[in-house]
Amino acid sequence: MKTFTAYIEYDPDTKLYVGIIPTIPGAHSQGETLDELQNNLKEVLELCLEEYEALELDSLPRFVGLQQIEVS
Repeated sequence: MKTFTAYIEYDPDTKLYVGIIPTIPGAHSQGETLDELQNNLKEVLELCLEEYEALELDSLPRFVGLQQIEVS
């Protein structure tokens, strides 16, 4: 089993949670609740990983962290 990190935002205009898994191209989804978003992200992640079947998962980029950048 492999664990991936998702970046999650709340969009007040659509009232939806939006999530992406930055290390997997195409792995993004949305949901009305965090639970729904997690289920949706898991489903899309499983589909995306089927495309990487021939590749070693260790060759994919790894999540390192987030930084806040302040601008004036």
